[in-house]
Amino acid sequence: MKCTDNLFLKYVNSISVRAAVLSAAALLFVSGCGTKTYELEHAYDVYGTSIHYDASPADADASGQAADSADSADSKEISYFASKLCVASKKQKGTKAFKAEAAEAAGVFHLSDGTVTYSKNIYKKLYPASTTKILTAYIALKYGKLTDVVTVSEQAATQAGDSSVCGLHTGDRLTLEELLYGLLLKSGNDAADAIAEHISGDPESFARLMNEEAALLGATHSHFTNPHGLQDENHYTCVYDLYLMFNAALEYEEFQTIIKASNHTASYTDVNGTQVTQDWETTDRYLNGTAQPPEGVEVVGGKTGTTSDAGNCLALYSINAMQEPVISIVLKADSSDNLYSVMSELLVR
Repeated sequence: MKCTDNLFLKYVNSISVRAAVLSAAALLFVSGCGTKTYELEHAYDVYGTSIHYDASPADADASGQAADSADSADSKEISYFASKLCVASKKQKGTKAFKAEAAEAAGVFHLSDGTVTYSKNIYKKLYPASTTKILTAYIALKYGKLTDVVTVSEQAATQAGDSSVCGLHTGDRLTLEELLYGLLLKSGNDAADAIAEHISGDPESFARLMNEEAALLGATHSHFTNPHGLQDENHYTCVYDLYLMFNAALEYEEFQTIIKASNHTASYTDVNGTQVTQDWETTDRYLNGTAQPPEGVEVVGGKTGTTSDAGNCLALYSINAMQEPVISIVLKADSSDNLYSVMSELLVR
């Protein structure tokens, strides 16, 4: 289905709706983080009109307000919130041809033309597991610098015994870039907490920032309580929201560079200043060679996630046989093998 053919797009493109949503997000931002101040981009004035946002500087009056005239509105095109997004209704699409019974929800989003060629329960609230780290990486790239040097705290280094980690220790000093490799390839929860502390001071404040950034992206079916995706009943998302977050992260070339790596040798110093190296391999089976994509499909990279409650999850960015960029997402598959079996079917849709 086309973005422009959808009633939901008309709803999202309503100036009044966008104003209410983004103004509410702005209020959250003011009261959210205690250690850092963030400036919201492109927040709408709830009392404004489309004319105010459409007018050029030449149309403004002496007070700096845009002229309230039909000419200024008619002569330009307003940039709508969802104009470059894939938007789908709640109706299932493509499930008659392929039911994907092994997964609770799935979607295929074609970035070049805004079509959704497969959708199953894409607005259903589900647990994301470590696919959460896509949003964590997006925020790190938005507010941090790859060259930032981060000291790993005891809290970040101390993770539960069954937690996915990349082997960081208290006092380790490494760049934000290295942490992002540990986050996205090795899926380290220790890296996630270290990033959260660096950006917001503590994981709790970072979680508030995650919710604010998700709201700005239009991900209104999500709520986050931590930067890594460990199970929490109040930590959830849906296929469509995950698409929005993944799509935003892909705007950063550094993100694409990291997710396409099959492995990475990290280099940093420990608490004593001694040089440390670690080899981190991706958890993506397409990239580590334990699963094969369909012929003609180039898997660029993505993010996996697995917990007992979330099942097996995968968000993937690929180039299809027609050389078109595609985001494919599967949530809550019943096994790792079935996760990749379902995903391979979706990669040719």
